[in-house]
Amino acid sequence: MQTTIAHLKIGQKAVIKDFDVEAIPLKLLEMGCLPDSVVQLLQIAPLGDPLYLNISGSYLAIRLETARLIEVEII
Repeated sequence: MQTTIAHLKIGQKAVIKDFDVEAIPLKLLEMGCLPDSVVQLLQIAPLGDPLYLNISGSYLAIRLETARLIEVEII
């Protein structure tokens, strides 16, 4: 089973390993959501969606369905 951003717990850090470029919005790629970038889960919205992340210094909110598509390795 692959670990994705959706599996992270608040405060946990991981390194982005792989994702389907076609399935990820271009805006995320432009903001630094790239392989080998460090991602940290900062907060989860009350209903579980979206997730608030720090990706290499950029603060982003992404939908849970998108987070499930980004494979990571926990550090």
